[in-house]
Amino acid sequence: MPINYSNVELAVTAGLRDQFPRDNIVQIALSGRSNVGKSSFINRVCQRKNLARVSGSPGKTITLNFYLIDHSFYLVDLPGYGFAKRPPEDKRRWSELTNSYFVMGAATAVIQFVDLKVGATADDELMLDYLAANRIPFFVVATKADKLNKTERGSALESLQNNRLVGSAPIIAFSAQNGEGLDECRREILSLAGGI
Repeated sequence: MPINYSNVELAVTAGLRDQFPRDNIVQIALSGRSNVGKSSFINRVCQRKNLARVSGSPGKTITLNFYLIDHSFYLVDLPGYGFAKRPPEDKRRWSELTNSYFVMGAATAVIQFVDLKVGATADDELMLDYLAANRIPFFVVATKADKLNKTERGSALESLQNNRLVGSAPIIAFSAQNGEGLDECRREILSLAGGI
């Protein structure tokens, strides 16, 4: 049965572990550094311009946001990691919130976001290592693909493909601006969600 991605609601905004949904609906987590383009991805995939707020300031998402897609599965927007301009106490809280989410084992799979222009950062590699160590299925969305010329893009994708932590995981070049990679991402999401 086809999924209607535009039939979506922000079902839960959780700032504490006990606010996480307790149902048995499949959860696919979105992980990446601050300002990598997760909110733009959600808006594009769901064909809803302002569903997820896009912030010009890194690290503004300090909650886990559970988007229920067509009553079938959640896309879970995790707080961005990296260069958030926040006090250490806030960063510690974000880390605890994200860690407690993964410890619960609710994530069926993860979409790992990497800025194609920047490449995999040390923080990205820590996350990729965590996913591999815990055998969590994932694929990589290489965002902002439209910002590179053909040569830069080829080199950046090759670098990602050769990263041992990525392994054999699919890598999809994606642009929220022009929709490149949208269909491939939707197919991968359905595959990770068990075909629903």
